[in-house]
Amino acid sequence: MTDQEIAGLGPAFASYLKGYRDCFLQKRTATHFGNYCRGLLSDLPRKSVEPIALACGTAVRTLQEFLVTAEWDHHKAREKLQRQIGQRLKALPDDLETIGIIDETSSLKKGAQTPGVQRQYLGCAGKVENGIVTVHVGVAKGAFQALLDADLYLPQSWDADRDRCRNAGIPNDVRYRPKWQIAYEQLVRLDANGIQFDWLVFDEGYGSKVPFLRVLDAVGQRFVGEVPVSFAVTTAAGEQSQRADAVLNVNDAKQGQVFRLSRKTVGDARWRATSRVVEVCECRWLLVVAINESTAEVKYFVSNATDEPLSRVLKVAFRRATIEHDFRVAKSEAGLTHYEGRQYVGLLRHLVLSLVVLGFVSLHTERLRGEKSTVDDGAGVPGIECPVCGDVPPSAWDTRDDVRRRGDPLSPTAKRTGHEITQETAA
Repeated sequence: MTDQEIAGLGPAFASYLKGYRDCFLQKRTATHFGNYCRGLLSDLPRKSVEPIALACGTAVRTLQEFLVTAEWDHHKAREKLQRQIGQRLKALPDDLETIGIIDETSSLKKGAQTPGVQRQYLGCAGKVENGIVTVHVGVAKGAFQALLDADLYLPQSWDADRDRCRNAGIPNDVRYRPKWQIAYEQLVRLDANGIQFDWLVFDEGYGSKVPFLRVLDAVGQRFVGEVPVSFAVTTAAGEQSQRADAVLNVNDAKQGQVFRLSRKTVGDARWRATSRVVEVCECRWLLVVAINESTAEVKYFVSNATDEPLSRVLKVAFRRATIEHDFRVAKSEAGLTHYEGRQYVGLLRHLVLSLVVLGFVSLHTERLRGEKSTVDDGAGVPGIECPVCGDVPPSAWDTRDDVRRRGDPLSPTAKRTGHEITQETAA
């Protein structure tokens, strides 16, 4: 956005915040809501209570009370945001698919009093550190994308220590749940607020949870989930299960079709992929292996859309990357992980307010694109190599001939990113 566009959004932001007025019983509480949201959207380097309070001329204690003890309905605010985003999604062209994205993010924390804090694997650090993890659902439809929900992951160590939970204001009915269960509860909540997805995508942390996949399959929700190489499948009923990389391996991927991933800020990536229908706990799903021609990175996916072409499944699978952009914006521009308090309700309210601010950004970024077409132009989405802009015509989709013509561009040893994740087969 230009400086002029940003300045021009002031009245629009004030009008947007007025739409949440009925979440507050008192006018002064609504005023604190406006101040806090403006602080989250400001250029403050740290968007926690104290710097926001000092910037807007409010007593720090007053803004702390707004987050923790003031009477206002943050659940209602979240519902209003979801309904508003849902209306925008429905207004977008029907030929664009609505893709839900499940993921988690993390934040380093010092000490032991922030709700949910413990030593655990944190993606922000790339290793086990002291911090918290939050679970999210985002959405992408054409060029539009937004974060829709956020919940704290409460580790088992916290659940087992109810005195510690009470000190942090964590209600007795908030217990440890696997992250996939938190995500599914969010999906149910979104459905109640008018948001349904044509597809769901997620990484290995959720793709390895077979109970989650089976629930999605049972309710008719199409999904494409990344899975670890150790994901257990069978090729026929009654056979002994095998690892995914034993059923489809790197050489299979090298002989597969060519797909192009167009990206806005870096050059296109070319992937080769192939698939096979397999069985997992009596469910027939599609197993996909894909390899990046330049980096030799290998990815495995599983999908219940066995009747869809591989090109479409991969197109959906790679839309998961949009939530990484959402997290970067959420952390840098809306202070998503900047909460520094010790109370559960304060943390939840901070997350909701960050989502509200991000909702405004999503809605107005779409509008400020100029009434440009919302049709997805392929940026960030893989597709079959185009005979016009690519060098592989449809007649060459048997890529073994293509390999002989151009030489195999893949390095001898393929790289598998990610972790060995234990596959869960029971809830």
